[in-house]
Amino acid sequence: MTLDSRLVAPMIILLLFIPSELVKAEVITLTPETFSDKIKEKDTAWFVKFCVPWCKHCKKLGNLWEELGKAMEGDDEIEIGEVDCGTSRAVCTKVEIHSYPTFMLFYNGEEVSKFKGKRDVESLKAFVIEETEKAAEKAQLEDKEL
Repeated sequence: MTLDSRLVAPMIILLLFIPSELVKAEVITLTPETFSDKIKEKDTAWFVKFCVPWCKHCKKLGNLWEELGKAMEGDDEIEIGEVDCGTSRAVCTKVEIHSYPTFMLFYNGEEVSKFKGKRDVESLKAFVIEETEKAAEKAQLEDKEL
């Protein structure tokens, strides 16, 4: 089955007018089944938000994490993830989450750092890029020593 060329152009035009807020950003939900394997991906940084649905500070973030996901699209070395500590309590216990929201950066399966700065896309993006570069350099040095 092929599409009639007379239908393709109008379909493309319609897609261009879909509001950007309806396009889901690349934020990956991590669960007890996926968390460990995902954050251990070689040469990949995972910036993860740990929240619970009832937390007023988490609610106050609104679409911030999705906006960060959109801002980071195209960066193959950095993934944006989230963990619902209400349904994935085992993950949050394992990485010692004691307050919400918590933002943690992992690289090659290791915790690199926690974000404690201003909660806006620019600050989060600058943090994750800078810390990922540091972690990648450290990992390269360690690989050379082996």
